[in-house]
Amino acid sequence: MLSLICHSLLLIIAKGQSNDPYVRVAKIIVDSSQLSSYMHFLKEGVETAMQQEPGVLRMYAVAEKNHPHRITIIETYASKAAYELHIQTAHFKRYKQGTLHMVKFLELIDVEPLFLAAKIP
Repeated sequence: MLSLICHSLLLIIAKGQSNDPYVRVAKIIVDSSQLSSYMHFLKEGVETAMQQEPGVLRMYAVAEKNHPHRITIIETYASKAAYELHIQTAHFKRYKQGTLHMVKFLELIDVEPLFLAAKIP
């Protein structure tokens, strides 16, 4: 599966698609009574994407301290094509279907990367 994703990503980029980083923010409100189950799906989805998808560069999921059911996910992909491949994976579809009844609000925001920096300990 990984080699298929890598091959597909290379083909899309080779066909002239932009490979500028693609950054998306997801603002989510989860049914607080299902927060624990939601976190299980989220953790599994993020870990699998980071391990299996070379086009997924960063995924940061944070919750508001006083409102842990309000979650923001900041995702950075190698390109828009890498994002398109991500949403077709089995693990993303499992996350999406598994959490559909848990999510009370979802806003997806395409953002323009200004400064991307990270220190790896």
